[in-house]
Amino acid sequence: MDSFSFCTSKISIIIIFLLSFHQSESQFIQSTHLLDLMIRDYTIRNFKLNLNTGITQKIYLPSNFSGIDIETVKLRCGSLRRYGATIGGFHISSGVTVEPCSERVMLVRQNLGSNWSSIYSTGYNLTGYNYQLVSPVLGLLAYNANPDGVATNPYEVNVVGTDQNPILIDFLSNKSSGNPNLDPKSTKTNSSVLCACFTSNGNKTTFSEQVSPYVCKGTRQGHYALVTTLEPRKEDNGGGGGGGGMVTSSTEVSGGGGGKLSRWKVAIGSVIGSGIAAILLGMLVVAMLVKVKKKAMREEMERRAYEEEALQVSMVGHVRAPTASGTRTLPIIADDRYKNTHLNHYP
Repeated sequence: MDSFSFCTSKISIIIIFLLSFHQSESQFIQSTHLLDLMIRDYTIRNFKLNLNTGITQKIYLPSNFSGIDIETVKLRCGSLRRYGATIGGFHISSGVTVEPCSERVMLVRQNLGSNWSSIYSTGYNLTGYNYQLVSPVLGLLAYNANPDGVATNPYEVNVVGTDQNPILIDFLSNKSSGNPNLDPKSTKTNSSVLCACFTSNGNKTTFSEQVSPYVCKGTRQGHYALVTTLEPRKEDNGGGGGGGGMVTSSTEVSGGGGGKLSRWKVAIGSVIGSGIAAILLGMLVVAMLVKVKKKAMREEMERRAYEEEALQVSMVGHVRAPTASGTRTLPIIADDRYKNTHLNHYP
């Protein structure tokens, strides 16, 4: 187990060394667990061993982790149980349990800021819960430590409290604030703002009410943030980009052009368009039928006019009948000799 932890630590250090040559972009790291390991290794490498137990130390990360604020402190496990501790907005009550811990524990407080908090928004699918971040993500992690320094094979230690002895997270403290939407002068809890707890052992998120304005309560180490209900986007032609997907207002601003039509508008438009097309098609069919009928009537009239011109029509009683003009020639005997000869044949 020790050799495995040692190898994991070495691999993390190598990854950090490679990433130090890149620019500061949150897209390089998409795993929240990997980010915790890198922060842990940087903290261990830069921890000042000559500081006394209980003295808070600030850890400066490389430029590719720009926006992350780290503080650490080394404490005795017994002192942490009896007296609790305060570090960068986290107030650990007395009576918590620390396990497994033989003698000392190293607490690491993270403030991911606006550049890196979006990793938790996407990794834990906050939009699937219909929520958005309104504060930076604050993290509190604990690791084992040797009496003479930090352990060479660090592993995470569980700091567990209860409802009576909780861990309070103050988002308005000088160390953890940084969001203009959090009003330090507010004296009542905003009901639309909830506390979100991101478990470190899985992609599970729990939501709870604030215990006081912008103060959340937890029962163990982990990552916490303030969230509010996700609201529809509004168009803004002036669109400016926020940092790392961090939402800094109750209305998310879109920097693009026009939005998509809703489904019901598309349906109504389709019905109206189909109706107009059907009316135009019906009018076309009627016009064609009228044209054909007029053509047939015109041909019938022409036929009747021709027949009436060829044969004169006259009334015979109450009936119209065609009549012809008297143009037939009556028979005439050619001469008297033929007449006499013809008459002699008959007695």
